[in-house]
Amino acid sequence: MNALNPSAPYIPLLVVLLIAGGMALLISQISGILGPRPKLSTVKETPFECGSPPSAGSARQRFAVKFYVVALLFIVFDVEAVFLYPWAVRFKDLGWFGYAEMVVFAATLVVALVYVWRKGALDWES
Repeated sequence: MNALNPSAPYIPLLVVLLIAGGMALLISQISGILGPRPKLSTVKETPFECGSPPSAGSARQRFAVKFYVVALLFIVFDVEAVFLYPWAVRFKDLGWFGYAEMVVFAATLVVALVYVWRKGALDWES
């Protein structure tokens, strides 16, 4: 480390950040200058909703609480499933203790799923 300039190791990082920022600005400016300019028409200005005709009404309509509950449950179980990958990679190194820990983890997930199921959070009809 240089005693005269303690920030010397960070100079290459600063150069890379400046180059990346400059390239981002340059590319966006060039695409704005050289890019196509579409002619607007009534067809191009109408909203597109996945091939369906646009629905009339407010964009701020209410959704059922069930929608949010299922979305949250999906996120919870999806994030917890991510923990299975590192365990599978290190399975042989962890031995029986790692196996037992994953059995407890999986059992917790199953108990949570059964609880949510019995509470009716996954039932769309009610």
